[in-house]
Amino acid sequence: MTQRIRVAEGLLRSVPDPGQLVLPKDGEQNILITSALPYCNNVPHLGNIIGSTLSADVYSRRCAGTRNRRTLYICGTDEYGTATETRALKEGISPRQLCDKYYELHRETYEWFDIGFDYFGRTSTPLHTEISQEIYLNLKKDDNLVRQEKEQTYCEDEQNRFLADRFVEGICPHCNSDDARGDQCDTCGRTLDAVELINPRCILDKTHKVVTRISAHMYVRLDKIQPQTENWIKESWRKGKWSPNSVINSEGVLIDARLKSGLRPSPVTRDLKWGVPVPVADDDPDQEMKEKVFCEWSFEAPIGYVSITANLTPEWKQWWFNPKNVHLYQFMGKDNVYFHTIYFPSVQIGDGRDWSTLHHLSTTEYLNYEGGKFSKSHNRGVFGPDAKETGIPPSVWRYYLLSTRPETADATFSWDDCVAANNNILLNNFGNFVNRALKFVSSYYGGTIPEGDTPGPLSPNDEIDSEFVADVNGLLKDYTEAMDAVKLRLGLQTVMLISQRGNLYLQSSGLNKALMNENLDTLRAIDILSGHHIGTPEYLFTKIEEKKADVWRAQFSGNDSAAATPGANETHAISGTSKRKAAAAKKSAPNPAKEQVGEVDGPKSAEALALDSKIVEQGGLVRELKARTPRTKELEEETAVAIAELKKLKAERAALSK
Repeated sequence: MTQRIRVAEGLLRSVPDPGQLVLPKDGEQNILITSALPYCNNVPHLGNIIGSTLSADVYSRRCAGTRNRRTLYICGTDEYGTATETRALKEGISPRQLCDKYYELHRETYEWFDIGFDYFGRTSTPLHTEISQEIYLNLKKDDNLVRQEKEQTYCEDEQNRFLADRFVEGICPHCNSDDARGDQCDTCGRTLDAVELINPRCILDKTHKVVTRISAHMYVRLDKIQPQTENWIKESWRKGKWSPNSVINSEGVLIDARLKSGLRPSPVTRDLKWGVPVPVADDDPDQEMKEKVFCEWSFEAPIGYVSITANLTPEWKQWWFNPKNVHLYQFMGKDNVYFHTIYFPSVQIGDGRDWSTLHHLSTTEYLNYEGGKFSKSHNRGVFGPDAKETGIPPSVWRYYLLSTRPETADATFSWDDCVAANNNILLNNFGNFVNRALKFVSSYYGGTIPEGDTPGPLSPNDEIDSEFVADVNGLLKDYTEAMDAVKLRLGLQTVMLISQRGNLYLQSSGLNKALMNENLDTLRAIDILSGHHIGTPEYLFTKIEEKKADVWRAQFSGNDSAAATPGANETHAISGTSKRKAAAAKKSAPNPAKEQVGEVDGPKSAEALALDSKIVEQGGLVRELKARTPRTKELEEETAVAIAELKKLKAERAALSK
């Protein structure tokens, strides 16, 4: 083989070593990556992981490993605000104790999933307070803040305090549900203001009387900044090729309803104790602000990206005030789009300094669980540590989640599909290809890669070799284009097509047969780097028995007691399922020592592997189409066509097995 295949660089880049500090360099394209900061009041579920941290990790590996670009990937727990105070009260501990507890749970979860942050920090730090207060004072100095007085719920208890929205519940004014929260009604899904609730009550003590009183707060003047924000969005969207979202369409037209109707001043302070205190000078006329803190998600949480970087290095400004040399990529679910494309960029503009602003936005739709939603309170679905309890390796979780990444529509996690992805794609396709190649080198060359241009009796295969090289180079080009466009699912699918093409080459060239028959005389050396010594070949993946899907489905389906008493089992979700279910899962857990296999039932044909891959992909498309709303006539027709194609592929696969 005289042609060389370009290396698919970076596919297996190792996780960055802790403490390796990278700073941007002038004149180069330096990549700053963030994933949405998770709340520290609970552990993430699989949808949270694929929506932000895992996706960002994959792109980080791509930039640092393949492109050899100076790359910094940071994240951390979002620790201040009402959600933390509320959860701490429920657990009977202080907000600080709660944050310490869940920070470790988050960190351990991401570490187990092999997510390689350069730094995973937290927002409850002195530097976070310092940077948040500096931004606030800059906004105030440039007349981008305004004081407003509005009604707010107030609890007439022994402490006589204003209540944040999540501390209030009552009757929804829209659907009359009696358990609506001050920010939202879960029954009808409407967004609420706590003062709208009928018969409001304090969740801390329902016997206390809740009334409304006037409270003064500071608001950022988004209306004043809007013209600059709109110009920035149009420019950044074009340069960074944002993924589709509700802010701007593919033609560059602003479609966000808030922009179209005109932005309004947004609150930056609130009446809480656990948060960043508002800085107030002695001569400031707004002295009542001394008793308030910053709004968490609507103001100081996005500043966490900056402060976490500052906690990593004193040279943090080289990343965050360097727009000419730094490209900021941000990964998140679709519910966070507004804060990253409109709100926080407006704050940066109003601050007046030369910020590194958003270059590319990568968003996902929602990942649902087995036809429903993940639920902490109902203990339904796989949350953080639960993934480890299944015995499924992190690499399999990573592959399946990325293969179902909801890039254009909501997707559904399925245990059947998860098992099929492992057995049909990872094991029979990718794993078999890697294992055959390693076994060949180990068996016939003592584990050392031979020289590449040794002539041999396989010269008639030059046409096969040439076609193979052309096909793989074409696929590598497709892979590069997909990854550069941050189309991670497409990139992964292309990698599996490369593996599939490799399996076909082994069979069509005779190498696969010679390997199985141990006939060295029919082989010549392969054109790969020579002199490298490999270790003992080990199987990358093991078979998962199909019946395990039913076991795990029952294990993570939730329980009736939790459903009957919302919130009663929220803490229980941290440790997984009940002891009874955990014991059952342990009893039937797969035994890797007994189930390690290389070539399941012998090597499959390239046609079979191709059909398996298509069936998994088509099944994902069908589930996405079924999950879309509203159900229009056109959508129903598209779904019917997709289902028919899936049935056709399954029939072809069944016929092939006969």
